[in-house]
Amino acid sequence: MRKAMFMIMTVFLTFSLVLMGCSQRQGNGSGNSSGSANGSKTENQGSGAAASGGGDKIRLTVYNTTSDSAVQDALKGIAGDFMKENPNIQVEFQFPGSEYENILKVKMAANDLPDVFDTHGWAIIRYGNYLADLKDEPWAGNLTDTIKPVVVDKDGKVYTLVLSEAKDGITYNADVLSKYNIKPPQTFEELLAAAETLKTSSGGQITPFFMSGVDNGMIGQFLDQYATSLFISPAQNDAQSLLDGNFDWNKWAELAQKLLDLKSKGYINEDVLTAKRSDMPTRFAQGKVAFIIGGTSFADEVHKVDPNVKVGIMPLTSMVAGDGTNFSGGERYTVGAWKDGKHLEESKKLIAFFAKPENMSRFANATKLPAGLKDISSEHEFSAYYDEFAGVRVFPYFDRVYLPNGMWDVICKTGTALLAGSVSPQQFADKMKSEYERLRDQ
Repeated sequence: MRKAMFMIMTVFLTFSLVLMGCSQRQGNGSGNSSGSANGSKTENQGSGAAASGGGDKIRLTVYNTTSDSAVQDALKGIAGDFMKENPNIQVEFQFPGSEYENILKVKMAANDLPDVFDTHGWAIIRYGNYLADLKDEPWAGNLTDTIKPVVVDKDGKVYTLVLSEAKDGITYNADVLSKYNIKPPQTFEELLAAAETLKTSSGGQITPFFMSGVDNGMIGQFLDQYATSLFISPAQNDAQSLLDGNFDWNKWAELAQKLLDLKSKGYINEDVLTAKRSDMPTRFAQGKVAFIIGGTSFADEVHKVDPNVKVGIMPLTSMVAGDGTNFSGGERYTVGAWKDGKHLEESKKLIAFFAKPENMSRFANATKLPAGLKDISSEHEFSAYYDEFAGVRVFPYFDRVYLPNGMWDVICKTGTALLAGSVSPQQFADKMKSEYERLRDQ
């Protein structure tokens, strides 16, 4: 009997201790009655956010690809203003950098995505099944004519708000071109002629193009953009055969040869295989480099070396007779809403706040890129260029539309091997064909 009473008392004491522990965790161990059952507090945790008056805050997670501190600050600043107007909502940012795609792939597999996230060029193709339709949002009808085909499907679904529209062409040293009386080229032949003038007239002091085999995305950028000029932009093009899987990959050898010719003629920096992308802004600022294939994101680094250097942007030249210039582009920075998110209405509310003209202008000035909505004013060093070339065609990045996932790495690495002399243009074409077929079937 005594043994049985001892066991009952032991169970009773254990149960009491468990209840005490639960009570302490619910109060966060502080005795503050404002704590929630899961240990979260309702106090201010964001810039400009006010107390919500007692209830738990709704927390929105926002993922973005940028590693640029100025862009991050702009995002957080706009979100801070949003939280002032909506003190019951807390916006929490994550900037995973180079791990962004891997993290999002894991989250897609688990169907556990952030409330709001950056689609970085893959709104329809990669993330389409996970994104809410934003076609009924008040800003949706104001998407620019160039971005609309990229983020709106044939059924009218709007996948994301494009904060910044990418327009990659050729970024150039305007001071260098002015010194040698060179007008921005419109054809590839004119670009080669300009490169020859720069090389010879400067006595070899100017390298027309800078590329990096270490950061081989610069080599890939040349191939990807000029693949559009060669295969997509002309009236007679290979767009459908690429989509159907019937493209004649022998044609890629012609593009590879164009890149190899730049090296053989001395138009690319001699240390292309060992140079780093971080070497480029200093050389550009010193007037030793004229052309960079791609966008203007490095301009601030140039101005840290010499604030007086004038950086220009122009469309990519044509490569086929009779064709016009073009930009490669689409989504640069976006905000889309996870369709299965627990706070979808609040997510849409945040996106609508970003879509306000004053916030779109603020973000455009931070990124130095055109906004994805019409009639958004901006005042930065490239505004005049984007206004000047507003009518130039913008094509989605070649690899995002016409190549299976994984081909970008093939382009970059094999392009570097081409410049190293490890593969020929025809071997490059053969590699593209075999990898295209392998990855397309996965």
